[in-house]
Formats: sequence, C-alpha cells, structure tokens
Amino acid sequence: MKKVFVDTDIALDLLFERNPHHAAAELLFSKAERGEIKIFMSSIAFCNISYFISKNYNNPEARNILQKFRLLINILSVDEQIIDISLSSAFHDYEDAIQYHVAVKSKVNVLLTRNLKDFKKSSIPVSTAASFLHT
Repeated sequence: MKKVFVDTDIALDLLFERNPHHAAAELLFSKAERGEIKIFMSSIAFCNISYFISKNYNNPEARNILQKFRLLINILSVDEQIIDISLSSAFHDYEDAIQYHVAVKSKVNVLLTRNLKDFKKSSIPVSTAASFLHT
C-alpha cells in the first residue's frame, strides 16, 4: 500500500471544498477511506488545520469535523531532530522544511502538495494530488 504524505493545503481543499482543487482532494481521501492508500500528515499540519476549522465553526462542530478527518489520516510527530534539520535546511519556507523532513524521515512514497516549486530539490517524489491520482 502506498504511503502518501499530504501537505496542509490539500487537506484544506477537502475540508473547505476549495475549488478547483476540491475534487482531487476528495478523491484522494476517499482512496484512504477505502484502504487503497495510507495518508500521513505532520502533527503541525493537523494543528494548522484545527486552527482554520475553529475559525469557521463553533467548538462542537469543529471537534466533530476534526474527529471525522482524523479517521482518514495518520499523524507523524515533529521532534527535536526534525526542528533542527529544518532550521538548517535550504528551504525558504520553514513550514515546508518541516513537512518535507517529516515525510523523508517517515519513508513515504510520495509527498503531495500544491507548492511544487518549494520542493524542487526533494529526494522523494513530489506531486500534486491531481497528478498523483492520474498515475
């Protein structure tokens, strides 16, 4: 089974039905629900998603959305080693550095993002959700 690391934007595309990316995100997460792929996210990404959800829904609704979403994903820890590697990395965006190094450490098959340009020097395959689904 493919291990797929998903960046924050793809999760937000699903949860907020952001077009034109929602359809690909929905298909991606439905594959996880059916057990065809295994989706991973960093703990920081999950916290970021929680922040956006809580800004748009009251607390009980936000918790309900997050609990349902949590069933679709596996959460990977961000530890001191990841923080240190990310701080000294060549990434311009520190959050991207954290996401990337968590993905690499976890030995995923692919990192999915909408910010391909930020991962040009990746040692693992990087793709958009739409491109990944068409392979």
